[in-house]
Amino acid sequence: MAQQIRTTSSSWMRGVATTLKEQGLDAAMLFAEVGLSIEDLDDCDRRWPTEALSRLWVLAAERSGNPDIGLANVDAPRPDHYGVAGYAMMSSPDLLTGLTRLIRYMCLVSDAVTITLEHGHGGRWVRTDVFGGECPIPRQRYDYGVVNLLNLCRWMLDRPLTPLATRFSHAVPLSIAAYNNAFQSPLEFDAPFNGFLVSEQDLACRLTTSAPELTAIHDRIADEALERLVKTDTAYRARAAIARLLPDGSPLRSAIAAALGLSDRTFQRRLADEGLSFSDLVDGTRRELAQRHLADPRLTLTDIGYLLGYSDQSTFFRASNRWFGESPGEYRTRVMNGHRQDKALARGA
Repeated sequence: MAQQIRTTSSSWMRGVATTLKEQGLDAAMLFAEVGLSIEDLDDCDRRWPTEALSRLWVLAAERSGNPDIGLANVDAPRPDHYGVAGYAMMSSPDLLTGLTRLIRYMCLVSDAVTITLEHGHGGRWVRTDVFGGECPIPRQRYDYGVVNLLNLCRWMLDRPLTPLATRFSHAVPLSIAAYNNAFQSPLEFDAPFNGFLVSEQDLACRLTTSAPELTAIHDRIADEALERLVKTDTAYRARAAIARLLPDGSPLRSAIAAALGLSDRTFQRRLADEGLSFSDLVDGTRRELAQRHLADPRLTLTDIGYLLGYSDQSTFFRASNRWFGESPGEYRTRVMNGHRQDKALARGA
């Protein structure tokens, strides 16, 4: 089965390029080194391969000598990063409605990223998940995405917004000064996900950017943009729901349909319209999660098998050989040594 290529919008990539330039880096050269042309940023409809974005952040951290480069210039909110999805969010009456709208239209920004709201103590977690393909997600990419979303919320409220807590899945860095400066909240590293906890009171606050008279217009423009995408948001949203339910075992199609607010028949029809089957969607999600988890040395192979919903390790090993042409341990060793190409692909499988 061919692996789906995830993409990111030009509006987001322009923000990344601006950040690199502000840090004294030659953004055009870095783009070229990962196979991109910075001149293409002028094309607002262009979609950029998400794996190249991960490699770009790795290079930026190396060349700048600053592992915290994703948290640079935290005082500069960038609503333009989110394109039309940002306008739909900004015109909302309150922060909770705005975040809900952003979730709906997030695939316009990147179909490699899902944002979800999860209940936490005293509020809701604004959780960010990134699917990265062969390239492990560098912490700078998560840092940049999480702090930008928090700063957009602060900008729309036009007042300080301090999370109740902030989480990162990566290990605690040598210094957390940049994190303290950016989030000003209790920090947790080696966490199960990346995101920040917003109080119910803050979520209910009115946005100073609210424009009820523009809401319908922004939604219509965003909906039309969704329709123009080659991939609709059904499979995109379904992958996020599958990833959440996998630790409980292979999810039923009806359970994923319910999570998306669809009937089983409607869900099946929409997948068919996109040329997908539910079994392929589950398998592809497992494959991407396996790539990400195997690149994380903190997780044991038993842990990963559980997170992928396999009841026994032998099933996980067979799936790994089918996906990558090698066992999970062999794949992990190869990725850690910097060799990215699947053996299965190399031999033309």
